[in-house]
Amino acid sequence: MKPTLFVLAAGMGSRYGGLKQLDGLGPNGETIMDYSIYDAIRGGFGKVVFVIRHTFEADFREKILSKYESKIPVELVFQELEYLPKGFTLNPERTKPFGTNHALLMGKEVINEPFAVINADDFYGKESYAILADALTKMDGKTNEYCMVGYRLGNTLSESGSVARGVCQKDAKENLTTVVERTKIERKEDGLVKFEENGEWTAVDENSPVSMNMWGFTPDYFQHSEKAFIEFLKENENNIKAEFFIPLVVNNLIVDGTATCKVLDTPSKWFGVTYADDRQSVVDKIQDLINKGEYPSKLF
Repeated sequence: MKPTLFVLAAGMGSRYGGLKQLDGLGPNGETIMDYSIYDAIRGGFGKVVFVIRHTFEADFREKILSKYESKIPVELVFQELEYLPKGFTLNPERTKPFGTNHALLMGKEVINEPFAVINADDFYGKESYAILADALTKMDGKTNEYCMVGYRLGNTLSESGSVARGVCQKDAKENLTTVVERTKIERKEDGLVKFEENGEWTAVDENSPVSMNMWGFTPDYFQHSEKAFIEFLKENENNIKAEFFIPLVVNNLIVDGTATCKVLDTPSKWFGVTYADDRQSVVDKIQDLINKGEYPSKLF
């Protein structure tokens, strides 16, 4: 069975001021997500599941889904703040979404095979999809053995400012041991990549693996996530801004010895529109890939 691609797109409407502003960066108005789906199909994925919010379902079906439906099976699931485990009610003061691992939980009813998780607005590169699809195919039938695509830090920087990255440590078997969130990383005038902490800049190897939220799981991860979400809700009953992120859950499963997570190296360069100034650079990078023959000028 081919693996499934699970696309986290519930934040789309709010971030872009509505789907009508979904940014066309390719020569025929292609979005970053169009390139992701194209790469997933040729990389070996067999189905795409999108998690969105009900408010933009009609728009999403018309403008987005209609493009892919003839190319690959697609399904929609929905993330809403009030979708909580039995016995929990939403704090009326909470307006902030619960985060990536809450969005992931929404796929439980429709995903029964190994699956990848990606952000809708990140350009991950064709090699990453092929590497991940291959790893997921080999994970079929296994439990508690996950993976993530570890980008080389130097391939994920912005020319417009600093970035936040989860810098990963791994053991001799290429398994993830820790993820440390560095909130300010940039390439300095001396050419070195450094992170800032408490006013001090420290050099970091630009080949260090970093997480760009491109994960591979087997369906048992849903059970672990449900259990972890209940604990999270108990601990953060009065914290209306706490978020339930994927690295948090993965980290806890690794630390307590429940699961392992293989770090898959990729030569792909990640890019995305972190800053408004990044937009033209992304347009240029996509055009460059088209010029090199990696993508057709019109995708769908």
